[in-house]
This record gives sequence, C-alpha cells and structure tokens, in this order.
Amino acid sequence: MKSGSNLEKVLAAGHFAVTGELGPPRGNNVEEVRHKAHFLKGIVDSVNITDNQTAVVRMASWAASKILIEEGLEPNYQMVCRDRNRIALQSDILGATALGIKNVLCLSGDHQRFGDHPEAKNVYDLDSIQLIAAFKKMRDDKVFLNDKELDGAPGIFIGAAANPFADPFEWRVVRMGKKITAGADFIQTQCIYNMPKFREFVKMAVDQGLTEQCALLAGITPLKSVGMAKYMAKFVPGMDVPEEHIKRLQGVDKKKQGDEGIKIAIEMIHEIRETMPGVKGVHVMAIEWEHRAKEIVEGAGLLPRPVV
Repeated sequence: MKSGSNLEKVLAAGHFAVTGELGPPRGNNVEEVRHKAHFLKGIVDSVNITDNQTAVVRMASWAASKILIEEGLEPNYQMVCRDRNRIALQSDILGATALGIKNVLCLSGDHQRFGDHPEAKNVYDLDSIQLIAAFKKMRDDKVFLNDKELDGAPGIFIGAAANPFADPFEWRVVRMGKKITAGADFIQTQCIYNMPKFREFVKMAVDQGLTEQCALLAGITPLKSVGMAKYMAKFVPGMDVPEEHIKRLQGVDKKKQGDEGIKIAIEMIHEIRETMPGVKGVHVMAIEWEHRAKEIVEGAGLLPRPVV
C-alpha cells in the first residue's frame, strides 16, 4: 500500500470504485462544505475537492479536505500548477499529508483568463506530469525535487486526469501513458457522453497495457437540461455531447430533463461496468447537485459501498 487510503484499498481489493466531487465555497462558509459532504457520505469511496476550479477564488482545497475528514469522508486533494511554484507545491503536500490527507490529484489548472481574476499572473513552474513525478519522488525516494532528504515522506495515492475527447484524439492515450509513467496510481477522465469514442479510447489504453498499470475511472456528469447539453457541446473545449442526448432531453418536459439526465448517467455506468473491463470505477461529478449523487450511484447498483 502506498498510502493506506480507502480509495487505494477499494481498488486493490478489485471493487468497482466510485469517487465524487465537491466544490468549496466562495468564502469561508464551513457549513456549506459540511452540508454538501452530508449528501456524499456512504455514497462514494472518496471525494475530489476542487482547487479554485475555473480559476475562480474559493476556499483552499486543503482546508475543505480537512473539513471533509472531520465529517468522516476521504478527500482527493486537488492541486493545480497554475498558482504555485515547486516550493509551494512540495510544501503544501507535506502540510496536507500531515493533516491526514491521503489522496492527491495533480492538475495543470484552468487558465486564469477564464476566471474572476483574469489579470492574475500564472505560475506553471511545473506541469501536471512533472508534478506527478515530483510527488512520486517525494513518496518513494523520500527526497525533494532537489534530491535533499525529507524528514517524513508523504504517503499519498497519486491521481491524474485524462480527457479522452480532446484533439488530437490519437494523442489522448499517449498523454495518459506519460502520466502513468511519471507515477500516477489512478486516472479520472473528464465527462463522458460519447460512449463509442470512449470505448475506442479504453481499447487503445488496454492494448498498450496502461489499464494494468493504473486504475482508470470514467467521469460521469449528469446533464441537468437541454441548455446545459447544448452549452457543453458548443462552448466547452474537449467535450463531446452527441446529438442523441440533446434530442432525448428535448423529448421530455422541461421540469423532468434533470431526471432524464440522471437516467442517461446510470445507463452509461451500466454499459461501462458490463462492457469495459479496463475501467475500474467511475468518478461522479454532480457539482452543485450533490444531493442527487445517491440516485446515480444507487441506480447503477453500486450501493452499499464496500468496507475495506
């Protein structure tokens, strides 16, 4: 065991893993974090705590992660390279693991021009692949990036993200392979809607032996409405929302489009479990819809979660 985290144990035991996601508040409202956490407890194996997602200022992800631990949930501490240099990144992972955080997700981070402080200066001293390698070095070799010895190495289960749909498609698996080589223990994908294309991505990963080296978790985000589906299809880079999903949502009453979106999500999870053995779990991203995460996980036949 690299970290002793619950997520690592679930995957090591061969269970189909389920992770969730929680966005910290735009302030220091602790009760908002606790309220969202309430809907995820017992539903998922661990919870991603986003790090100033979309470059919008929010409560620090390490702080929200600590609150989650107090609530009896296991956090996946997200860290982006946009805002910190290698000194701060190494320092933060030491502090996070000292607080009991056992999983980390290494990301480049959304560019600041998309957020609420577009005039901010980015850092990107390391990219996500280099960050993965740095944390692996700290954990396994017990040294900093400068090869100086650590006084207490961070025991962490290292995660990364993959987008199966961004162009050029053929390079998506290559990039994921680089993250696995760097030291990623698990990979969570971006939102999946185009199942045939995702199936092709998974086949390439299996053929290259990547799914034997690292646990691949498929990203599932329920479509709340036709408007959301159209927006994601047209404006979100690397997002592939098939026209069939849009037509299906259009075919139901406006008030029931969210219910239909959840049905689609459940159907996708069933298809992944039954036909894609290379996928070891799902990452359910019901941001600002945490109260409906249970419907998805339960509908997919993934409750109760295993105790390991």
